[in-house]
Amino acid sequence: MRERDVCWEYCDKMEGNKVRCRFCYKVLNGGISRLKFHLSQISSKGVNPCTKVKPDVIEKVKAVIAAKEEHRETQVLKRQRDTELSVRPRRIRDLPSQPTSPERATSPAITSTSDQTQFLALEVSTPVLKLSSVTNKARSAPQSEAERCIAEFFFENKLDYNIADSVSYRHMMEALGGQGFRGPSAEVLKTKWLHKLKSEVLQKTKEIEKDWATTGCTILADSWTDNKSKALINFSVSSPLGTFFLKTVDASPHIKSHQLYELFDDVIREVGPDNVVQIITDRNINYGSVDKLIMQNYNTIFWSPCASSCVNSMLDDFSKIDWVNRCICQAQTITRFVYNNKWVLDLMRKCIAGQELVCSGITKCVSDFLTLQSLLRHRPKLKQMFHSSDYASSSYANRSLSSSCVEILDDDEFWRAVEEIAAVSEPLLRVMRDVSGGKAAIGYIYESMTKVMDSIRTYYIMDEGKCKSFLDIVEQKWQVELHSPLHSAAAFLNPSIQYNPEVKFFTSIKEEFYHVLDKVLTVPDQRQGITVELHAFRKAQGMFGSNIAKEARNNTSPGMWWEQYGDSAPSLQHAAVRIVSQVCSTLTFQRDWSIIVRNHSEKRNKLDKEALADQAYVHYNFMLHSDSKMKKGDGDPIALDAIDMTSPWVEDSDSPNLAQWLDRFPSALDGDLNTRQFGGSIFGTNDTLFGL
Repeated sequence: MRERDVCWEYCDKMEGNKVRCRFCYKVLNGGISRLKFHLSQISSKGVNPCTKVKPDVIEKVKAVIAAKEEHRETQVLKRQRDTELSVRPRRIRDLPSQPTSPERATSPAITSTSDQTQFLALEVSTPVLKLSSVTNKARSAPQSEAERCIAEFFFENKLDYNIADSVSYRHMMEALGGQGFRGPSAEVLKTKWLHKLKSEVLQKTKEIEKDWATTGCTILADSWTDNKSKALINFSVSSPLGTFFLKTVDASPHIKSHQLYELFDDVIREVGPDNVVQIITDRNINYGSVDKLIMQNYNTIFWSPCASSCVNSMLDDFSKIDWVNRCICQAQTITRFVYNNKWVLDLMRKCIAGQELVCSGITKCVSDFLTLQSLLRHRPKLKQMFHSSDYASSSYANRSLSSSCVEILDDDEFWRAVEEIAAVSEPLLRVMRDVSGGKAAIGYIYESMTKVMDSIRTYYIMDEGKCKSFLDIVEQKWQVELHSPLHSAAAFLNPSIQYNPEVKFFTSIKEEFYHVLDKVLTVPDQRQGITVELHAFRKAQGMFGSNIAKEARNNTSPGMWWEQYGDSAPSLQHAAVRIVSQVCSTLTFQRDWSIIVRNHSEKRNKLDKEALADQAYVHYNFMLHSDSKMKKGDGDPIALDAIDMTSPWVEDSDSPNLAQWLDRFPSALDGDLNTRQFGGSIFGTNDTLFGL
């Protein structure tokens, strides 16, 4: 039975009670028990630790020792419990029966207070034993693993290190890890764990970089500005193996001196010019002629706009159309009333099975159109709630806002407008979902935008005026702001589009495809057989025409399809994999700029600034590689999990607060406090002064 111990595989049994370690060949007296302490490097029982044992064996043996200690403690606790349970019936039998009448209640035979106390002590002993068992189990877990989880919690949520030195933090650690467990201190988090997690991220990025020679990569420039003098740019690098955060740069001095080109040139050189296929930027900063200079000096690199940013701009222009804006304002009247009265809010959630009426999106415009769709889905239940007897008998039914809500809900014209807006905006929201979350969607954006315009024409086939108002917005922004030659080339090389007989736009994208191919194929040897290879691809000859390649056209990513089935056309395969493997949006996850802005907006010690930069590096990369919604695809990538309680859909419009008044002052007076710009006078005609 003793030789079944798993640790016997790490030693040779000698005569008597001796064993020999297979790592350092030291002979130990005392058998397998002393060998465990020798291998685990735990200083106990006077056993010298093994100097040659492998790290994985150390952890395995430590786990064996911990499990044995836990089993021993469990047995002790079980014996104590059995002893107390055997005592309890005897104590109960010794207690006299309880009085059944007032006369017997005064009998001297009543149990003494001390006896009652002892009895109660026995009754409450069992829960204490259960807590002790949980504590011991927690205590047996490796401390380094517990510290890692705590450190990751701090970095994921951008928590201040000083929290780890607070009294409540120490109490929490002891409650979770047992007496004496203190968790990592602020200094340990700031030094040991920050450096350890950063080195692990760097190691992961090194593995990703190995793939760039084949697939290429995209540099993402995501910017933030206070619309005054400060502008920051987050640089990330995206490829099929994943996206990782590179660094943040204060672009303010570069913008003032018109030297943004040097800033991007440095990043390109850091990533490797031969690896970079394109650079994607958002719309927050005016980059001037940087795009032309980059494409002029780096012939193989393309400069593309962010698809998410451009689509959001289309939605923003949709919301500015008079009747659309009026419909949104009416809908907000309903949601504000519901979300600012708890009883009404609880009733609403009960009526729609615990769901939310308001949907917060990654932008204000996305929130507007998602919430209108939500109102449309819950229309019957909402009307039923406001006309129910429960609501009619409540005090809320007599309020003026309640009457406005009922009037809007009973207005068929309002609901027709909601239906129209939901129908015309859904194709754009679908595009936003397709391009967000770090997906290699460049091969689909051309087809998706074509479908958006076709859907508008179909929906408004009998209303030329409305059709033109929406179509002009989409066409203008698609052609002038969003479209890139890479989108055409990627669509041409996408097998699900190339072999689809219903696709009619090949003539319009063919010229741009050859333009891109001319830039990507820089080596003369790659150009020699490209005509034959293109013919084989278009006609589905060779491996392109195999049954397995045909079956994979619509259910495999274009990049993987080319890697697997493009070997018969090596030059075209090289170009195709690099083109169709790219993203077309900077929106990889919902980024919080607070940690970056804090580092670049305050005067700090140099070492402190470096530590904050490292913290941001770990935080962003942790979010990029652990965001389950983005990685698994479950959930809506353009919707937030929690409602933004500062949005116009839920804000309290009845009682303006101090911040709302401060927002109305000119930006020159309010420093960094102002976040919204208002025109006109400080006070509006309908404003009430502090509720008076």
